[in-house]
Amino acid sequence: YSNVRRFLQKGQTPPAEAVRTEEMINYFRYDYPLPASRQAPFSVTTDVAQTPWNPDTRLVRIGLRGYDVTAQGRPAANLVFLVDVSGSMSSDDKLPLVKRALTMLADKLTAKDRVSIVVYAGAAGVVLDPTANPKHIRAALDCLEAGGSTAGAAGIQLAYDIASANFIKGGINRIFIATDGDFNVGVSDNKALEAMVKKYRDSGVTLTTLGFGEGNYNEALMERIADLGNGNYAYIDSAMEAQKVLDDELSASLFTIAKDVKVQVEFNPAQVSQYRLIGYENRALAEEDFDNDAVDAGDIGAGHQVTALYEVVPTGAKGWLPDRRYDGNRPPAPSASGRELAFVKLRYKLPGEDASRLIEKPVPASLLRTASTPSGDMAFATAVAAFGQKLRGDKYLGGYSYAAIRGLAGNPQGYWRNEFLKLAQLAAVQEVRSAAKD
Repeated sequence: YSNVRRFLQKGQTPPAEAVRTEEMINYFRYDYPLPASRQAPFSVTTDVAQTPWNPDTRLVRIGLRGYDVTAQGRPAANLVFLVDVSGSMSSDDKLPLVKRALTMLADKLTAKDRVSIVVYAGAAGVVLDPTANPKHIRAALDCLEAGGSTAGAAGIQLAYDIASANFIKGGINRIFIATDGDFNVGVSDNKALEAMVKKYRDSGVTLTTLGFGEGNYNEALMERIADLGNGNYAYIDSAMEAQKVLDDELSASLFTIAKDVKVQVEFNPAQVSQYRLIGYENRALAEEDFDNDAVDAGDIGAGHQVTALYEVVPTGAKGWLPDRRYDGNRPPAPSASGRELAFVKLRYKLPGEDASRLIEKPVPASLLRTASTPSGDMAFATAVAAFGQKLRGDKYLGGYSYAAIRGLAGNPQGYWRNEFLKLAQLAAVQEVRSAAKD
């Protein structure tokens, strides 16, 4: 979302491959209830609304929320800051912003935590040995300067060595990479980098990537290695964004409450003839892998939320696919109507456990029949979903406009949601400029 924002604020249309609709939806928090206990660490919320851009379909929202912890309630943390200080990091939106961002993170730590700092440019080196002293951490960050080429592989290996040497059993062991993503020297094979990340992930050291600046920025690689490292990825373009990621949402970045989280939704063909998941193109899970505990999936942090939106075609309504001429090509008529619209299954492992647990929740068919126009949180999530799809040029939106998207979002409260309205306006202006050039 923040990378898309960067393009729009510069008066540019973001490339379609830079727009991941599910990440835009999940940039915002929604009013999901807290889970009842740590043994069942998620609440599961489902609701249904009419689709603003298609009167023949409905939107099904599935929302997860993990339980929250305070800094005192989480385990001790062994953190390694791996900072790119190559010459490409010299601009104000890179290393100076990295230093401010990591200072915010350090200020949120407690006496039981330890922070190390590793830098890499022409060579990799240790700037700060493990310490809990915030003054030492700030001083080490203050002295960082940019210069030289980038040797990412050596820096990452050194960071893993330090994280492993100071490993806290039962604690949080994580590396934060802060870079513009320019791994142009030292990593000749991304497969070797990915194998390294996987190996240390399995040993308990996770990885978060923080992207800064532009130019040589390799967002795809940043996201990929964060996914493989059971961490998270963020693009930080301002001090406000740094505060959001490394202060307001720090618990979700640090403390894992569930591992290998997988969600599976089965729609009842008596109620739904066609469906599509909005976004998540690079996070799809093979159906046969849902019950396989050996297949790695994403981890969820404390207080973290996940929102998924499906657009569904009620049985009997006009869908996206044309009618078939021959009986053999038509789906058989459902034998019974049923009381369920869908069935949601959530599989996860608690930290320290190898066997997965299962949460199941039916979605009543009555929600489909009583669906009304989106309102409140559902309206805002739908507006963001429409925004992402429109930026990508997805075919399902038809002529749904940026003005309609802004109207759907309403008059939201809070800085981030209000900023969304401004971005929708910027996108509309850019659309007019592009049309004028054509």
